[in-house]
Amino acid sequence: MSDELRELAPPSSTGMGTQKRPRRRVVVVASICIGVLVLAAAGAAVVVTTAQAQTAQGQAASNTGITTTEVRKGTLSGVKQVSATMDYSDVRELGGGGSGIVTAAPEPGAVIGRGQSLFSVNNVPVILLHGALPAWRPFEAGMEDGPDVRQLEENLTALGFFDREPDEEFAWSTMNAIERWQEALGLQETGRIDLGLVVFQPGDVRISSLESAVGSQAGPVVVKVSSLTKRVEADLRLSDQALGVVGNKVEIQLPGGTTTAGTITDVSVPVEKEANGETSVVVPVGIAIDDAAAVGTLQRAAVTVGFPAEQRENVLYVPVEALIALDSETFGVEVRGSHGDLKKIPVETGLFADGKVEISGKGITAGLDVVVPS
Repeated sequence: MSDELRELAPPSSTGMGTQKRPRRRVVVVASICIGVLVLAAAGAAVVVTTAQAQTAQGQAASNTGITTTEVRKGTLSGVKQVSATMDYSDVRELGGGGSGIVTAAPEPGAVIGRGQSLFSVNNVPVILLHGALPAWRPFEAGMEDGPDVRQLEENLTALGFFDREPDEEFAWSTMNAIERWQEALGLQETGRIDLGLVVFQPGDVRISSLESAVGSQAGPVVVKVSSLTKRVEADLRLSDQALGVVGNKVEIQLPGGTTTAGTITDVSVPVEKEANGETSVVVPVGIAIDDAAAVGTLQRAAVTVGFPAEQRENVLYVPVEALIALDSETFGVEVRGSHGDLKKIPVETGLFADGKVEISGKGITAGLDVVVPS
C-alpha cells in the first residue's frame, strides 16, 4: 500500500493508539478534580480553624473586662436588725415651788446648769443643784445632820459661797453661805431654803418639754428634763432577748445611711407594750452612742440597730453578689478557666451576714478569684 493510501485508510481495530489518548485525559481530569477537592477541604479546614480561633479570642477578650474578688477566710457575724429611737437620755419629770402660777420657764432645748433656774412659780425661782440625793426636807437652822446637808454645802462651795470643808452639820457657816447666795439671786436673805425651791439632779439638764405653760397653775410636773447625752432605746422580742448583753457592741444606722458604733449599757426586765392596737412583750435595751459627734445636731430620730447574732470563725466567704443560681436548688460561683474562659463551680452556702456568705465546696480555697458584678 502506498503511503498516501496508508494515511487514508481507517485505523486498525486492534490498534491501541486512539484508545490511550482518552484514558490519559480522564486520568488528568480526575487528578485535577481530586486536587481541587483536597484544596477545598484544606481551605474549609483553615476557615473552620480560623473561625474557632476568632471565637476563642472573642471569648477571652470578653472575659478580660470582668470584675473579681478573692475568697476570704475569717470570722462572720450574723446581725439582727431592730428598729429603735435615738433621743436624749434619762428623761425625768420635775415640779416644785409649791402651789401657784408658773411665771417663767425656759424654752424646750435649753440647757440648765448648776445654780440656774428651772422655772419660777409666783416669781420665785426653782434652782437646779447637783447631787444624787433628792431633797426631802427644808434646809434651816436646827435641822438634824444628814447627807443632804453635805450635798447642799458641796453645791454652795462649787458656786463660791461656802469656804469650809462640807460636812453633814447645818451650822452658822451654812446659813451664812445661803444668805450670800440668796442675795446674789436677788431673793430675800432668810438663810433658809424651803422644800421645793431647789431640785437636785445628777448634772446639768436639758429642757425636753414644758408641761405647765407660763401663766397656768403649777402642776405636779412643770417641766420634763433629760441629760445632755443622746442614747438609743430599742425593744427586743422575747425570742431575741439573748442578744441584749450589757457591754456588747452594736451598729447604729442613722438617717441618711451613715452608721456609728454603740455599746449596750442596760437591759430591762420584759414589759408589755402596745403598738398598732396589739400588745406584745418586749425587752427594753439602752444603748450608748460611742462617738457623740457622729450624730451631729440630730435630737430625736428613728434609727436601726444591728445586734450581733450568730458567729462563725475560720470560714471561707465571699460577697453575696458573687453567688449565681445553677438550678432551683444549687448555688455556685464563677472562676476563670485555664484558657481565660469562665467556669461555674457549685458551692454549699452557710451563714449569711453583713452582705457576705459562707461557702464551701470542691476547689474553693482562700485567695481564689471569683466573679462579681461590675
